[in-house]
Amino acid sequence: EAQEVFGVLILNTKHKIVAVHEISRGTLNGSMVHPREVFKPAVLHNAAAIICFHNHPSGDPKPSKEDVDITKRLIEAGKIMGIEILDHIIVSDEGYASLKERCLM
Repeated sequence: EAQEVFGVLILNTKHKIVAVHEISRGTLNGSMVHPREVFKPAVLHNAAAIICFHNHPSGDPKPSKEDVDITKRLIEAGKIMGIEILDHIIVSDEGYASLKERCLM
């Protein structure tokens, strides 16, 4: 994609994917992400957990400070709602980065 796209994988209690939703489509280097929009499809699908993902059109999958900050905010919102965030994955032409693997969440 030429712009940043943020989405979620919706998972059931056995962590099987039941749906995939695009949450926002942004610009070359950013997209608006609000917990309300992230958790709306999760609630509608009775999700037990979600995995967040987005792309970096720049090609560098390294998480930015903003990526880490929004992930922490989503984790807090998920705790309140009883929906666990298992990971936040960033994809690019050069590979991917998992915030969980990098101990950033």
